Amino acid sequence: MEKRTCPECGEIIKGRIDKKFCSDMCRNAFNNKVNSDTTNYVRNVNNILRKNRRVLEDSLQGDKTTLPKQRLIDKGFNFKYYTNQLVTKNNHTYIYCYEFGYLPLDNDLILIVKRKTEN
Repeated sequence: MEKRTCPECGEIIKGRIDKKFCSDMCRNAFNNKVNSDTTNYVRNVNNILRKNRRVLEDSLQGDKTTLPKQRLIDKGFNFKYYTNQLVTKNNHTYIYCYEFGYLPLDNDLILIVKRKTEN
């Protein structure tokens, strides 16, 4: 019978035939490495997107909110980063950070909305 080794620490695995790691600690350490953001660039972009989402969420009051663009900038919002865009039938382009979006309006105003989730 072939001896199986733990992919994290190299120890021989004892127990069930389908066991992949020698311990929960090795399994967690291995999966943390695999699932972590491996580069600073990806980590930084994800942090910016999360911050943008948080700023939009905190600024939204009710279903829709209109406020000056400068207020978002003052809260640290970065307009260069977003997750997707939605063009409406009226040819308005909403820019989204996850489920929170905004529509640039005239006079440096921003309309903030939240996408309705489907159940």
